[in-house]
Amino acid sequence: MLIEVNKLRSPDSFTGQVVYWFGIVVALVHIYFNTVGTVSELYTSALHFGMFGLLAAFIYPFVPTAIKSSSSVALKKKARVILTIDIVIGLLAAVCAVYLIFAEVALYERGQTFIVSDWIFSLLAVLLAVELTRRTTGWIIPILIIISITYVVWWGRYVEGIFHFPGLSLETQLYRSYFSSDGMFGPIARISSTYVFMFILFGAFLQKSGAGDFIIQLARCLVGKLIGGPGLVAVFGSALMGSISGSAVANTVSTGTITIPLMKRTGFSPRFAAGIEAAASTGGQLMPPVMGAGAFIMSSYTQISYLDIITVAFLPAVLYFLSVVFFVRIEARRLNLIETSSEAQPRFATVMRERGHLLIPLVVLIGLLIYGFTPTYAAGIAILSVIGASWLSPRKMGVRDILDALAMGARQMTTMAVLLVGVGIIVNVVSTTGIGNMFSLMISDWAQGSLLITILLVALASLVLGMGLPVTAAYIVLGTLSAPALFNLIAGEHLINAIAAGQVPDMAKAVFLLVAPEQIAALGNPMSYAQAAALLDKLPPDMLNLVREQVLSPAVLTTALLSAHMIVFWLSQDSNVTPPVCLTAFAAATIAKSPPMRTGLTAWKVAKGLYIVPLLFAYTPFLSNDWLTVLSIFFFGTAGIYALVGALQGYLEGSVFWYWRIVLIGIGVLLLWPQLDLLFRLGGLVVLAVVFVTTRQSATR
Repeated sequence: MLIEVNKLRSPDSFTGQVVYWFGIVVALVHIYFNTVGTVSELYTSALHFGMFGLLAAFIYPFVPTAIKSSSSVALKKKARVILTIDIVIGLLAAVCAVYLIFAEVALYERGQTFIVSDWIFSLLAVLLAVELTRRTTGWIIPILIIISITYVVWWGRYVEGIFHFPGLSLETQLYRSYFSSDGMFGPIARISSTYVFMFILFGAFLQKSGAGDFIIQLARCLVGKLIGGPGLVAVFGSALMGSISGSAVANTVSTGTITIPLMKRTGFSPRFAAGIEAAASTGGQLMPPVMGAGAFIMSSYTQISYLDIITVAFLPAVLYFLSVVFFVRIEARRLNLIETSSEAQPRFATVMRERGHLLIPLVVLIGLLIYGFTPTYAAGIAILSVIGASWLSPRKMGVRDILDALAMGARQMTTMAVLLVGVGIIVNVVSTTGIGNMFSLMISDWAQGSLLITILLVALASLVLGMGLPVTAAYIVLGTLSAPALFNLIAGEHLINAIAAGQVPDMAKAVFLLVAPEQIAALGNPMSYAQAAALLDKLPPDMLNLVREQVLSPAVLTTALLSAHMIVFWLSQDSNVTPPVCLTAFAAATIAKSPPMRTGLTAWKVAKGLYIVPLLFAYTPFLSNDWLTVLSIFFFGTAGIYALVGALQGYLEGSVFWYWRIVLIGIGVLLLWPQLDLLFRLGGLVVLAVVFVTTRQSATR
């Protein structure tokens, strides 16, 4: 007999009912914390871990693999043993949270000196974080936690060079990990218990209200009639679903079950259909307002408002989805797929009349954010608006639907909650040891000051980390380690350009007077880029930072900081679609019944926007508030990516010969190149139009 332990915990079982009702309690408690509650942030984060740790212990068994047994009695006995272990582990997580609340004041009264119970519960909390992250995300995060803590208390003192660390006592490290407001219950856990939870709960309510079906129907009536319509439905639907979903895999499963069979029936190959869905679902994590929790963490790291982040993130996300659309259209043209008949598509008026009310919560959410309310408050009101809007349709949300949505939100949050608490331990070690700054210096040294090489190194690191880490964790780790280096290089580019343009205030000239007095006469006058760079090379790091703050405006520095984090965040997404480990592509391949690895390669090719758009972040003001400049970058970037996709596919409106492919590559680079004059870009558009018309004429002959 072969039965999985998970099957013994089905929703209808007693354990499943415990998870369901406790999930409702957890959701209600978090709503209280985020609305009218006045519990301290440290205690809230601790209880957040305790409650979701208990849920995780039930949802993810100690032994998730199948158990072989020749008798049902023996099987049940083993299942009870595993369940008992899980109950004990879950209760211990809850007890660790409660202990911190009652023991913190006494600890400070003793001058932060541990007693036996402090040792037990702080060590137990860290071990539970290791075990629960192992269950929910695999071995990589637990291994990183163990490496981080042992580095601080043991082997860091034996490392030579810049990574040498004299070490802390185990008591000090446990205090910093467990009791400190910068440890496992620190900023990352606070983001998890507030912003992330409320938006995932908002998404659960939307899904329960039927938003998923509405999104697909809306996509079908808007773009389903176009060439390659089902593929465009996948892109459009995944963009909308991803804007409220926190997971690329969940996005793939929810939309792909409809769009992938639809694409296959139209004539797309199973592999291409799955690749499109995987790439589009990955892009859902880039689309505001949720952005897979990335926007909230980015806001915490950069101290840039959440509203500002999602505002500037919108057009880059649209540009990414357009790059996927180009693959769909070109493939549809190549296969000569005709438009879907209008009879097969739902009517826009009918869809909006029957389900248009589901847009009300999104309007409420965005309106409250623009008006200045906090994201948690806006999400809370938006959840209420979901319930209210549902009563405008025959599918009204009753008490049972509300309870289901609460339980669904808690269950969907479990993995993220445990993960972010575990990552908080790693981030605490990074800040304690200063290893983040050392890593940034190492990257800068390897790249020899080249921004492009630095981006390539970050992309490689994100791919390696992404093989074992969820996207959010990969962004947190990479953002902590590499974003400072990227920021310094991007800000350095702005500084060189400003000095080359002669934009040097008198206070900055005074700094140069100390290190390069012979250059004072040249400052304030236009000079070459190389001369400006050579001049800055003479400044020591502390003076360079001083000059940067004096020459560059706060808006430019903010854009540079946001660009650095956006680069890391976008590159962190590539693990979803890049073999050998690409869970989103594998999920799509399962639906399409296509070879997983070949599907991953197709998804990787289609998702090339993940690598192109970050270059625009680095070399252009794409994330600035200068909307005329941003729209110009978006327009030429769209045309440039279309040219590159055509070159990659060897097809536009018709077959593209090898020499035209070379031309298209040149046009793509020309349109994306930031320093070129407008006339050159317009010339590139003209040449692209010529290639477009030429291939179209050749296809109609």
